[in-house]
Amino acid sequence: MYLLNERFSLWCDFVEKEFLANGFLDLIKGGRINGATSNPSIFKSSFLTSPAYQESKKALEGKTPKEIYEALAIADIQQAAKVLLPQYKAGDDGFISIEVDPFLSNDAKGTIEEGKRLFNAIGMPNVMIKVPATKAGFEAMEALMGEGIHVNATLVFSPAQAKGCLDAFEAGVKACTKETPKGVISVFVSRFDRKLDSVLAQHAMAPFKVGVVNAMSVYRLVQERGLSHVRCLFASTGVKGEGVQSDYYVRALLFPNAINTAPLETLQSFLASGAKGAQEPLNEAQITAYFQEISNAGVVMDEVYESLMNEGLEAFHQAFRELLDALQ
Repeated sequence: MYLLNERFSLWCDFVEKEFLANGFLDLIKGGRINGATSNPSIFKSSFLTSPAYQESKKALEGKTPKEIYEALAIADIQQAAKVLLPQYKAGDDGFISIEVDPFLSNDAKGTIEEGKRLFNAIGMPNVMIKVPATKAGFEAMEALMGEGIHVNATLVFSPAQAKGCLDAFEAGVKACTKETPKGVISVFVSRFDRKLDSVLAQHAMAPFKVGVVNAMSVYRLVQERGLSHVRCLFASTGVKGEGVQSDYYVRALLFPNAINTAPLETLQSFLASGAKGAQEPLNEAQITAYFQEISNAGVVMDEVYESLMNEGLEAFHQAFRELLDALQ
């Protein structure tokens, strides 16, 4: 872990064949990161732009686009899982995540079947199956955990979603007869600020803050539930635009028992800064007061949560659709 005593972890939000064989190994051996995540947008970028996949794609000619995608993705996830396995065995995270087909986000049965199939096909114990935090997703999370499969709940924006994930994780573990699986609740951060900062500027409110305070709210909820097998993970922590340093969201959310998964450039910036020492989030009263200010500025957070969730799902749908079309 990046901060052992505080149980603060850094994971890399990037997967690509050549990187896994080189730079990723360096980060692992240096003890700077202890996990990784992937998503449809990351795979789209890697598979369509990196020359490292050309021979593999040629060998898969004649397969369906989804079969080609899964073969490439599974190979990368297996490679990452093998590198991370010593950390996993030592109890130092060591997880790599793979997401189910984004078009299954409202299909509980389909998500469960695909999650189990991917987990078994990869054949590594340190794989987390990524499931969007929809109503169907909650059902799938519970079922997968009940099978002893680690789960990464993704596209979490609201405290209500986080509560649904916590309930699902708790119920799944109670039904599990195998070794207790781990779960992370991935709350997205920067997208709030990209959506709201221009509105809040009209009320002389500071930018780059809504996402951080909302993440603090979810973090406190996860911590207060006290599930030993579940941690809060801060995602979407790359800075887009100007005004703050590129590792701003990592430094702002350096909390005990938390994880931050960040793009490679963001990670490198943070590691170069030498930042050490966890901090505490705002307390409940401070969080409530801030969101009252947001409300006074005309922002309805429930509407923002719904909008961001819909946009997040559509972004993953689009990336996956474009990837499959390109693999035709």
